[in-house]
Amino acid sequence: MPELPEVETVRRGLAPSFEGARILRLECHRPDLRFPFPDRFAERVEGRRVAALSRRAKYLLADLDDGEVVVMHLGMSGSFRVEAAGESHLPGEFTHARSRDEKHDHVVFHLSAPGADGDTAVTRIVYNDPRRFGFMQMVRRADLAGHPLFARMGLEPLGNRLDGEVLDGLFRDKRTPLKAALLDQRLIAGLGNIYVCEALWRSGLSPERAAGEICGPQRSRRALRETLARSIREVLEEAILAGGSTLRDHAQTDGTLGYFQHSFAVYGREGEPCRTPGCRGTVARLVQAGRSTFHCPSCQR
Repeated sequence: MPELPEVETVRRGLAPSFEGARILRLECHRPDLRFPFPDRFAERVEGRRVAALSRRAKYLLADLDDGEVVVMHLGMSGSFRVEAAGESHLPGEFTHARSRDEKHDHVVFHLSAPGADGDTAVTRIVYNDPRRFGFMQMVRRADLAGHPLFARMGLEPLGNRLDGEVLDGLFRDKRTPLKAALLDQRLIAGLGNIYVCEALWRSGLSPERAAGEICGPQRSRRALRETLARSIREVLEEAILAGGSTLRDHAQTDGTLGYFQHSFAVYGREGEPCRTPGCRGTVARLVQAGRSTFHCPSCQR
């Protein structure tokens, strides 16, 4: 499943083509993805201008000029391809080429140039999804916060809002392990397995430690919370700058694969030496709630 940096990378890659453009035509090559497409999907979006393309957790949100929002989720294998002027932007600079099998091209947005009033499509945004675990829905912007997809969603982890004081309020009295608390989308929205492992390693915190143990007024605990909040923001921001962490199914919208995976300190590095300066420990793997957790038992306490 693409994580927050992957989705943000896709958003930034699509925004120049989507924002300000008019949807001239929408093609749906099948009736559904993970779920059926919205009723009268093409009819409701054709002719509408895209006012903004944003992200909430792992969802892409295309705000239309009539107050509707196209909500898009990539699922396990979904990706977008930008095609313009007869060229497809899939240079494939890294090791794993991205599939362009047209039988998996399920949705095609035909867009005018941003701000253009003509009726000639200059860009095609193609949604390709071999496994069809992604989906698209339409929700009124006024109803978005209360929609079942978003009603219980926690705060966004990027930006200065996430700090030690906020973590104190979220984790107070919680006996659940830190790893599980950080993955709870009702507390913090968008964090996934990879970046939680990396942030906990940077913070020197054990994934098995009870979340409530870093709460309270003690100076040492305040320092732990601030370090954790800062580590979460840093690892996400670095991954976004690197273009996302391609493992198997994610690629940037221009086809170049992310390379942050080459900077992983613990994720997927079971049995390798810990990269913490002065630590002689070895990266270990344990299973928590059915997910692999990578950590250093020597320096993460």
